[in-house]
Amino acid sequence: MGKVVAFRTVARRDESWAVVATTRRGTRIASIYPTRAAAEADCEWRTRQVAAYRNFLERNEIAIPHYSIRPYRRADLPRAWRPLPALGFLHGQC
Repeated sequence: MGKVVAFRTVARRDESWAVVATTRRGTRIASIYPTRAAAEADCEWRTRQVAAYRNFLERNEIAIPHYSIRPYRRADLPRAWRPLPALGFLHGQC
C-alpha cells in the first residue's frame, strides 16, 4: 500500500495592506500591497514626494494629500479601482 499523506489546511487571509491618500476631496486607495513592510515603504516614499513638491502644491492651491496605511481586504475594493499614480497629486488625481 502507498503512504498516507496528510494535507494541512492553511487559512488564507484575504487581507492586504493599503496605502491611503486623504485630501479635502476625500479618501482614495493609492495602492495595495501583500505585506505591511511594502506598504510602509511606499507610504514613506509618497510622503517624501509630497514634501518635495509642497511649495508647488500650495502656490497652485492643489490639495495636499496625506498618506497612511491600513489593513484592507481585496474583496472590499471597488470593481473599477485602479492604483493611484505615484505623483498623481500633481495632476489632480488624488
